[in-house]
Amino acid sequence: MLFRSTGLGKTELVAQIHHLEKKGDYLILHVDTLEPVRWRIRAGLNLRDMRMLIRAVLHPKVLAFLVCPWHWTRKAGHPGEF
Repeated sequence: MLFRSTGLGKTELVAQIHHLEKKGDYLILHVDTLEPVRWRIRAGLNLRDMRMLIRAVLHPKVLAFLVCPWHWTRKAGHPGEF
C-alpha cells in the first residue's frame, strides 16, 4: 500500500494494514508505515464512510480489477503520480 501526503511534499510512504478493530460506532483501521519512516496510522471509519467505501468497491472498473486473475499473481507496478 502506498500513501502520499500534501504535508510531506513528494514523500511516498510504503505501508501495510496491521489490523481492524471496532470501537464504539467506529471501525479503527491500523496501518503501519514501513518506509521511509515507521509510523502507526489510525483511521476511524463510521457507517457513512463504510457505505461510501462499499459503493466505490462496487464500481464496475474496481470489480473488474478485483476479479482479474492477472492482478492476483503479479507484483503491482507503481501507479505514477497520484
